[in-house]
Amino acid sequence: MKESHHNTESTPGGSNVRGRLSDVTNMAAPVSLAGRVISVSRKLCLFLTNSVFFAQTGTVVHNMDTERPAKLEFAVQMTCGSCAEKVRAALEGKPGVKSVSIDLSKEEVLVETALTSTEVQSLIESTGRRAVLKGIGGSEQDLGAAVAMLSGSGSIQGVVRFLQLSEEDCLIDGTIDGLEPGPHGLHVHTLGDLTQDCLSCGEHYNPFGKQHGGPGDSERHVGDLGNVVAGPDGRASFRLEDRQLKVWDMIGRALVVDSGEDDLGRGGHPLSKLTGNSGDRLACGIIARSAGLFQNPKKICACDGVTLWEERDRPVAGKGRSKINPETPAAHL
Repeated sequence: MKESHHNTESTPGGSNVRGRLSDVTNMAAPVSLAGRVISVSRKLCLFLTNSVFFAQTGTVVHNMDTERPAKLEFAVQMTCGSCAEKVRAALEGKPGVKSVSIDLSKEEVLVETALTSTEVQSLIESTGRRAVLKGIGGSEQDLGAAVAMLSGSGSIQGVVRFLQLSEEDCLIDGTIDGLEPGPHGLHVHTLGDLTQDCLSCGEHYNPFGKQHGGPGDSERHVGDLGNVVAGPDGRASFRLEDRQLKVWDMIGRALVVDSGEDDLGRGGHPLSKLTGNSGDRLACGIIARSAGLFQNPKKICACDGVTLWEERDRPVAGKGRSKINPETPAAHL
């Protein structure tokens, strides 16, 4: 099992790509309408979607949603005081946003919020300015953060972040795009091995030898995170809290999203107590150490000259990554 450090990202092919500007990329593109990103709308949508699938399948989708705030550090492309004030106006007073701090000289925005990082990013970018998440932290001491960049068959891709809020509680913040509408099992697997795509990730992380269960059960694999629900647009955006998962145990393992609903060990199928009978492994990514608050100062990648703002328009590696023409202007808004 490899340990990935916070300036190293692991690609689905199993190779490590160094020199990225930030520990996370914005593979799951945020929606642009601010009205879709406030907490009330998100929870209403999740409730309605869950209700539909409950009626169709008769299976409870366990809700681990959390309102506990976290601190999100964004690099935001701001050049003047009016830019900063527009960003502040887009954030302050929104449901789920507790506080906003802006440092124009450093082009940094710190938001304490109970919204997902994608929702906050959408609010910032509704002003016409690009935003890149650089760090995540809690109200207590830094206990560790991690990130998994998921990719799989077809157009499935996403970013899921882990933050250890306390010795007991882990926050899981993620967005996955390209899924079929409905619930999908989400699990931490033992091995950070993508040599055979998701098939080589091993079984669910289960250090105590327990049967499969739901995230609220005492009898469960540590890696059992229940279900995330994709809406009609194929996007699953979630913010969960788990008391068994620990960031320091997850580094170097894999996160996998499945094709079907996890029955939480209650379905009566032969696989229920093993995997939740949640179908094939659709997408996966290695869980790598990520930057905490103010731990990622990079704005230009020394290896290829790509700036923080241009990075989102380029692949992680390979053709199209480097600046072929040194006169090519930087990405503007």
